[in-house]
Amino acid sequence: MVDCIGNLISVSLAMKVKLFAMGVAVAMSAGFAATAFAQAKPDVLVKQRQSAMTLIGKYWGPMAGMASGKVPFNGQVVVRNAGYLEVLAQMPWDGFDAGTKAEKSRGLPAIWSDAGKFTESQDAFRSAAAALAAASRGGDEGTMKTAIGNVGKTCGGCHDNFRAK
Repeated sequence: MVDCIGNLISVSLAMKVKLFAMGVAVAMSAGFAATAFAQAKPDVLVKQRQSAMTLIGKYWGPMAGMASGKVPFNGQVVVRNAGYLEVLAQMPWDGFDAGTKAEKSRGLPAIWSDAGKFTESQDAFRSAAAALAAASRGGDEGTMKTAIGNVGKTCGGCHDNFRAK
């Protein structure tokens, strides 16, 4: 019995050392990733934010069609797409770095000259996407359609003020 307890203690210590080493490795990787991101080229940042917006459109489109009656309503699709949209709503914003001003995109100069309003628009979109995801889990079609409409308003508000037609 004493040998078993001794083995458990040594295994436990070995696991703690391995976990500590893994933690150090993860922390170092995160530091390297942050450094690599900080050094991202402006054209890459633009491509990344455009890619995120493309995916937002992919998952937003069917829900917009359902809310407007152009596509038959499917609650399961809304649940799935709203979940994706909630995550995607977090992604494009760090690609709007001031270093990307000179890059070719449909972003208007107001993104940088009225950064406060642009940030408010981002926050409104993220909030509306989160509310849609929550509403979709409730299962009520009317509530989901209202939440879809609210997301659409935030998209339109941002596009009207910060995106070239």
